Amino acid sequence: MPRINLRGVDKSYGSNSANAVANLNLEIGDGEFMCLLGPSGCGKTTTLRMIAGLEHLSDGEIQVGSRIVDSVGQGIFIPPEKRQMGLVFQSYALWPHLTIERNTDFGLRLRNMPKAEREQRVSDVMKTLGIEQYRDRYPSQLSGGQQQRVALARMLAVNPEVLLLDEPLSNLDAALRLEMRAELKRLHNEFKTTIVFVTHDQWEAMTLATTIAVMSEGHLQQVGTPNDIYDRPANRFVAQFVGNPPINIVELAGKSALSRMASDYFTARYPNLSNVGSMGIRPESLRIAGPDAPVPQGAFTGNAEVTGILPTGGSWIVELTLPGEKLFMATHQSPEMSLGDRIEFFVKAKALHVFDRQGNRLAEADRALSASKVH
Repeated sequence: MPRINLRGVDKSYGSNSANAVANLNLEIGDGEFMCLLGPSGCGKTTTLRMIAGLEHLSDGEIQVGSRIVDSVGQGIFIPPEKRQMGLVFQSYALWPHLTIERNTDFGLRLRNMPKAEREQRVSDVMKTLGIEQYRDRYPSQLSGGQQQRVALARMLAVNPEVLLLDEPLSNLDAALRLEMRAELKRLHNEFKTTIVFVTHDQWEAMTLATTIAVMSEGHLQQVGTPNDIYDRPANRFVAQFVGNPPINIVELAGKSALSRMASDYFTARYPNLSNVGSMGIRPESLRIAGPDAPVPQGAFTGNAEVTGILPTGGSWIVELTLPGEKLFMATHQSPEMSLGDRIEFFVKAKALHVFDRQGNRLAEADRALSASKVH
């Protein structure tokens, strides 16, 4: 399977509008499952459509394997049908008047594949996706999840070098989405196809991708494994976009009690750190101090009132209130506290995320916090 390279890619829809995609440099590895993740309007679908050839670049170039498929500078544009890619849209786009078998072999018929080979290919793919028993039915007779499998089968039948998926699970209910995520993961492991998957759902990206590219307002924010994106967000946007409940952000220049505590913490313990603008605390990193949970040396600590205990099914979100600010804590153990209790909380130094005044991750803070002694 080919490697995909996007170099200096821009896309603008008019001279007076901001670029939908700006100076995008991205490499998608051979056999990789890449998720383009970001909020609506961030440029992820536009990027997918440019890879597919449905959108022309305003600048830059795209290379698939050894072949340049789009280059503004060289005047090259390979049309979509010659890029050997499969595209599955958010809507399934099945032919309502064709049976499931005919929908699945549609691309193979266009390629004039011999009948015996075509029937074998279709049978294998339908069996893999568990839709062989529906081959004589029509799309209207299938559920949403089954229709989604047919759309995937149609693409996989033509054996594309690259599979492009544009939010294909967004029309499914929660149970079907979970089932189809597992199906996509299994298909990727089995076929080893290079997959580019567009989603705004962070958990979809975290559970499916081998690599995630986070975008915002047309700009690439960070590329990394799901663990990289979650554990070491490159900036505040990534930190706040990925995570549920969202990360707690404490502004050091703020006027709340928590801001003053954070400012005093860094001033006293890390006086050599400069340009610290804010601190992030993942809800699951917050701990309640007690006999069974002594405060580690170097931890960030404080006192707060318990103002909310929210069960979410298997876990709890606890709202902690300080004068002028709130913190949210996540735990998988039933909280042994009540509303109105005063508690001492702590966060281990190495679990803190520190950002500079421009909102970028402060690498020198990571080194300093990681070196803190923990007992």
